[in-house]
Amino acid sequence: MPFQPRIVIVGSANTDMVVKTQRIPHPGETVIGGEFIMAAGGKGANQAVAAARLGAHVTLIARLGRDIFGDQAIAGYEREGIDTSFIVRDAAVPSGVALIFVDTQGENSIAVASGANASLTPTDVERAKEAIARADILLVQLEIPMDAVHRAIELAHDAGVQTILNPAPGQRLAPDLLAQVSVLTPNEHEIQMVAGAPDREAAVTRILQFGTRQVLVTLGKEGVLWANAQARQIVPAFEVKVVDTTAAGDAFNGGLACALGRGLPMKEAIHYANAAAAISVTRMGAQPSLPTGDEVKALLKQVLPEQQHL
Repeated sequence: MPFQPRIVIVGSANTDMVVKTQRIPHPGETVIGGEFIMAAGGKGANQAVAAARLGAHVTLIARLGRDIFGDQAIAGYEREGIDTSFIVRDAAVPSGVALIFVDTQGENSIAVASGANASLTPTDVERAKEAIARADILLVQLEIPMDAVHRAIELAHDAGVQTILNPAPGQRLAPDLLAQVSVLTPNEHEIQMVAGAPDREAAVTRILQFGTRQVLVTLGKEGVLWANAQARQIVPAFEVKVVDTTAAGDAFNGGLACALGRGLPMKEAIHYANAAAAISVTRMGAQPSLPTGDEVKALLKQVLPEQQHL
């Protein structure tokens, strides 16, 4: 059995309400005839489920409302084997909800009502200080308040724990925060927002100059641009039939955290993460689409037989 890395994830937890339509509606337009799916989502929770299904021991730090969505979310995380002891239940605000349109090409449009996610505090994160210090990987995104993000990364950095920051939704980030990040994983749209740079190459250069050790820019079907102080290269994606891209980035980040937590070299970790993302886009929904470790291993064995140990 593969080594079970300890991964702490600080992030959002939502309920996703998905409508699959012929195309995404324009402003003021109604599109009839869609298929409705309701499933657990939120970037933090999606990445937690992704890593847990791939074999990691996962602790999730988040906030949920004291409502039926929160109850269902907690029950789902516990079924996945996720440690929920640091999830705060907030009586003052509802659980987060995301409304998602998905078209026949698998592209999506998402609106999020953050709810309890917007109330996550540095104190909530501080409660998990010991768990963060014991972790192999800390994984954080930006669907929660920035002061909570800063505190989580600071605690991991001080403890010598490798940190992955998935800067989604994209926004400008302070150089002192980026200096404490081990691996930054923006997509091709987010990278320029993070650095405040005119193009992708300039943005990567600026982020590395700030002190981030590795930058992985996810490029969809084009693969991943992997950059560090020594070199830059494209690691290709896997070719699959795309049904829904909603959780592709979350599958990638959960897979990357799991692979790096097991001590795999970066290029092999990217292959592993790419395989997890590839499987996820062949299925509808966020958490329902996330693969198991056996599924990822089977795809890698088929496509990269020389690296089937992944």
